[in-house]
Amino acid sequence: MKVGFKDESFAFEFVRNLGFMYYGGADLGEMVATAGQIAEGDFESWYTEWDKRARRVLSRADAALGARHLVSAREAYLRASTYFRMADFYLHGNPEDPRILSASKASEEAYAKAAKLTGSTWEPVQIPYEGTTLPGYFYKVDDSGKPRPTIVFHGGFDSSREELFYFGGAPATRRGYNCLTFDGPGQGMPIREGKLPFRYDWEKVVTPAVDYALTRPEVDKDKLVLLGMSLGGYLAARAAAFEHRFKAAIFYDGVYDFGESTRASLPKDAISALDAGDKNRFEKIINEAMKNNTALRWSVTQGNWSFGVSSFADFVASTAKYTMNGLADQIQCPCLVMEAEADMFFRGQPQRIYDALQVPKQLARFTSEDGAENHCQSGALAYKDQVVFDWLDETLKL
Repeated sequence: MKVGFKDESFAFEFVRNLGFMYYGGADLGEMVATAGQIAEGDFESWYTEWDKRARRVLSRADAALGARHLVSAREAYLRASTYFRMADFYLHGNPEDPRILSASKASEEAYAKAAKLTGSTWEPVQIPYEGTTLPGYFYKVDDSGKPRPTIVFHGGFDSSREELFYFGGAPATRRGYNCLTFDGPGQGMPIREGKLPFRYDWEKVVTPAVDYALTRPEVDKDKLVLLGMSLGGYLAARAAAFEHRFKAAIFYDGVYDFGESTRASLPKDAISALDAGDKNRFEKIINEAMKNNTALRWSVTQGNWSFGVSSFADFVASTAKYTMNGLADQIQCPCLVMEAEADMFFRGQPQRIYDALQVPKQLARFTSEDGAENHCQSGALAYKDQVVFDWLDETLKL
């Protein structure tokens, strides 16, 4: 699905965020008007126009708040947060670019103002983690204190805790589930402020989140669910292989081997050079290919930055650890594996993890017939949420 842009990467990011309209995180007119000002494949143009849109909407949110139009202010803060986050997306080629932090902080602050205006059911939290904390939100169905089934939800390669509301928090609370979202190493503020890069042993990240969740009286410890999105499909599977307090897990979409999918996305002559130990030739081929391939240019810059490595060859090498080979049969809870027909990142990976699972399982395929063929069903949140939560209700016997 291409909307707003011909460039594949820009079109996907546009639809990804346009889909937040369903839960109030974007608006059609603002999105389309902004996209019309952006040059195809131009990272600076992308930043400039989304930053401009974000500031325009933020000023309206501030004005509404000042005039005590609280609903208008809350809604505008949510949209401004989305647009600031979009502005940051392609900046990571220069890790020292101050706009990375400033745009992300602006997104974080706008969202925090919206959360405050929402009330006590949107609670910012800090999860203890290896001498520091991981930032998150705890979304409650209500303030009754009644223990409820609770979803522990993290993202993937490029996520932030703010967008996780639209992908999981919103549909969860509508259906009687609490939802704990958080940014781990390599994501959101932990990589931007804390300089914490990704790690493959994600159980070391999820277990502290579970420990925190179980301190809350609103959480039914016997109905705890793990949800991982995008690369989080691997991260959640890895965590579930070691952390057995979950009663269900959802891999959204499924990923069996990140290293395998990374190598498959690169030019064959680049992989040949890498396998021959010629890193210089590998980098030269990749740098040349990046000139005419926006998605590759983003993958290289995002990978080096979020993994904390200095070369793409080192990034590719580090992804070899991100595999469920020999681990999938350690998962003990029922699993839903999701697959997008036109996934531009992990094609074929959902079937592999599904085949490797030795527990009750279901593979949910999403296609262009429903406009749900994009990676993580971006742009088709209503249908995606129906599939996910109907399965979850039946699995937990709610």
